[in-house]
Amino acid sequence: MASSQVGKTEMELNMLGYAIDRAPGPIMLVLPTVDNAKDFSKRRLEKMIRDTAPLNQKIRHQVGNKKQSELKKSYPGGMLTVTGSNSPTNLASVPARYVFGDEIDRWSKDAGGEGSPAGLLEARTSTFYDYKMVMVSTPTTKDASEIEKNFKLGTQEYWCSQCMYCGEDVFVEFDDIKFDFHKTETDGEAQYIVDDVRFQCPHCGQISTEDEIRQAPHKWVARNPEAAANGIRSFWINAFSSPWISWKKIVTRFLDAKNDPQKLKTVFNTMFGQLWEDRGDLRSDEELLRMREEYDAELPDGVLCLTCGVDTQDDRLEYEVVGYGMYNESWGIEKGVIVGNPGIPSTKEMQSVWERLDAVIDREWEYKDGKKLKISLTFVDSGGHYTNEVYEECEKRFNKRVFAVKGAKEADAPYTGRPKKVDITKTDKSGRKVVIGKAWLYYIGVSSGKARIMDALKVKETGANYCHFPTNEGRGYDQAYFNGLLSEKLTLVGNKWQWKVLPGHKRNEPLDCRNYANAAVHVLKPNMEQLFKKRFEKPGVAPVQHKPKFKKQRKREII
Repeated sequence: MASSQVGKTEMELNMLGYAIDRAPGPIMLVLPTVDNAKDFSKRRLEKMIRDTAPLNQKIRHQVGNKKQSELKKSYPGGMLTVTGSNSPTNLASVPARYVFGDEIDRWSKDAGGEGSPAGLLEARTSTFYDYKMVMVSTPTTKDASEIEKNFKLGTQEYWCSQCMYCGEDVFVEFDDIKFDFHKTETDGEAQYIVDDVRFQCPHCGQISTEDEIRQAPHKWVARNPEAAANGIRSFWINAFSSPWISWKKIVTRFLDAKNDPQKLKTVFNTMFGQLWEDRGDLRSDEELLRMREEYDAELPDGVLCLTCGVDTQDDRLEYEVVGYGMYNESWGIEKGVIVGNPGIPSTKEMQSVWERLDAVIDREWEYKDGKKLKISLTFVDSGGHYTNEVYEECEKRFNKRVFAVKGAKEADAPYTGRPKKVDITKTDKSGRKVVIGKAWLYYIGVSSGKARIMDALKVKETGANYCHFPTNEGRGYDQAYFNGLLSEKLTLVGNKWQWKVLPGHKRNEPLDCRNYANAAVHVLKPNMEQLFKKRFEKPGVAPVQHKPKFKKQRKREII
């Protein structure tokens, strides 16, 4: 169980090479997919065979006999099969004395309906009394991680350094890393410069430098040594022990990712070698309802920018206006419903839902001191039954910065990307669709966006990433709103993570509206420092800026 940058795949290659040369037998090397296997064979395996003389002699000399292929290498005493966890035929049909599993947390959960890939592989070793299985991976999510399950079954050995002060063996992990940094800005983008990084011993509290830790005696320390009797040894190492990456670089990656839950998850997995814990500790509907506060004006002083997210239904538009301030702090301003069919245009007798939406978009929202602010960007859902109508209405409002959005199909799609032009069509009298114009469309990673919302709702102190909601009458933040905001949970279905509606939660429009509003501010990328100065350019008392703290915090506090 390891982070990136510690040589775990190179370790597997060394073991594999040794087996071929000195103790041959049938070998299986399994990666997440067959495509991964082909890529690995070309980039890593072929080069090792080419440059290692004993392997070259044993494998290359048979090429003329056409016994070698991209995924199968024969040698005296056996054959190496390279495959993916999604190939049940290979997993279930090839006997193996040695099995090497790479990145098992990214394996298929079910190999073509034939069960767990790991289970199929272990069955392939049954004819060998001296078989060995080696499984390695960077960890992923707690309680859904295969490498975590395997690690717990073994000796649970940690690569420990001896503290030069108290002599205790300590595992260097992020919770005990202290650092100082400062922030600069280039073209409006924040850059973090790490000035100093050090390690504080959890036993004696003394400080050691990176060089002192690297030069200290090291050894594996087992927390479950009895498991050796069952023939299972397990190991955990992270990037703080890697000779190829500095502590400053690791901390810099953390600072760059700290405001993005998806990037932060990657840092925890690949740098810290830690599981990402989906704690499920969101407040309930009732608790969020109790946490609302009275606003003293339409816009609280902390609001520096406004966006609007609009969800399109067959018989209405639902919208939310959201305010944003320093350090991703947000304020719910107004949640509303505009009843009417989005496909019906305006008449003399009745305004369309789009014209009534204009009243929200064009409105000037007022602060306590009389200053006013308008919505900077509006994102409108185009994924329902009125896609073409949404395109047409958004294009009419291009100058008001109103744009269509659609959720990306891929679960791991980026939160936002570059927009693209799409056709606006109309059906003529003959029934043919005719292109009558173009509109801009943004694709957004709705899964990533929902994760951001849920992580922000876990913040319990006013300041960075905190979400405010008003008690003011007419704002729309009632029981139904919070029931909809908390309507979904990320759930493992088969081998994929999907957002599923929770029992007792019927409508998810508030969640979608907030997602679109958040995506809009993400695309907008406002310079909050400049907006803050502009907001308070005249003498007066500015609100306190709640700066995030990064000293000795565990991940639940950071998030």
